[in-house]
Amino acid sequence: MSTKDIVLVSACLVGLQTRYDGKVVNNPRCLQELEQCIWIPVCPEQLGGLPTPRCAADVVDGNGDDVLKAKARVICKDGVDVTDAFIRGAEQVLAIAQKQRVTRIFLKARSPSCGVIKRGVTAALLIEHGFSVVEFD
Repeated sequence: MSTKDIVLVSACLVGLQTRYDGKVVNNPRCLQELEQCIWIPVCPEQLGGLPTPRCAADVVDGNGDDVLKAKARVICKDGVDVTDAFIRGAEQVLAIAQKQRVTRIFLKARSPSCGVIKRGVTAALLIEHGFSVVEFD
């Protein structure tokens, strides 16, 4: 049995092509933090059924906590409501985190799904369930 931490990480932070715009970018600081860990990349938007690339979206009338309470929505720049996909993806990430017994979670800053300070939908759900979440730019 491994004694390494199991870390859930936003797939876009480790260079996977999951960003809304389809660009491949990684975060060297995040990758350095993951060097001694077992890590599981996830993309809530893809897990929720959205394609890559996809229209940029944002939470309207609140934050991720409000989306989970049905008091706010996630709307694409073209006006399409993608709230259900964001919630579905957040629920999938939560299920993975619970089943894999992750010890840490690294998420993408300023994301309508993963942002911690901005409080995206996935970050809100994970925090609501007691997970400690760190964001990387």
